[in-house]
Amino acid sequence: MPFTAGELCFDLACGIASDGHWHGWFSVRIAADALRRLGLHPDQPSAVVSGQSPPGWWHAAAERRGY
Repeated sequence: MPFTAGELCFDLACGIASDGHWHGWFSVRIAADALRRLGLHPDQPSAVVSGQSPPGWWHAAAERRGY
């Protein structure tokens, strides 16, 4: 794994939501310097949304195909 234990942190929370069902949430945090080592950083053009989302039919078609 490219990260050390000190560079990676994850949390899990769970509880009963307003609908009465149990739900779980998790978050993963990685130190910025660890991402920069892999060539990933917030200054990358690909880290920002640069266009519109595909139309709704495109998402539905992709879900039907199981992608």
